[in-house]
Amino acid sequence: MITRLMGVGLALALFLTPAAAAAPDFAAMQVQPYTPPKPAPAFELPDLQGKAIRLGDLRGKVVLLYFWATW
Repeated sequence: MITRLMGVGLALALFLTPAAAAAPDFAAMQVQPYTPPKPAPAFELPDLQGKAIRLGDLRGKVVLLYFWATW
């Protein structure tokens, strides 16, 4: 009995796996998939001392941007 249940479970798993592995429908979710690489736009922001920092000056370095707002 247990062997039959395991066999049925395996058959269901093999049958359902291709459906689970289907590509997501991004259009239905209204989501645009990420397609690398996209360069970041050129921009400039002040640092904590008020000095202007350009993104282009940091080329080749890891940059973490954290935008915070209180609204």
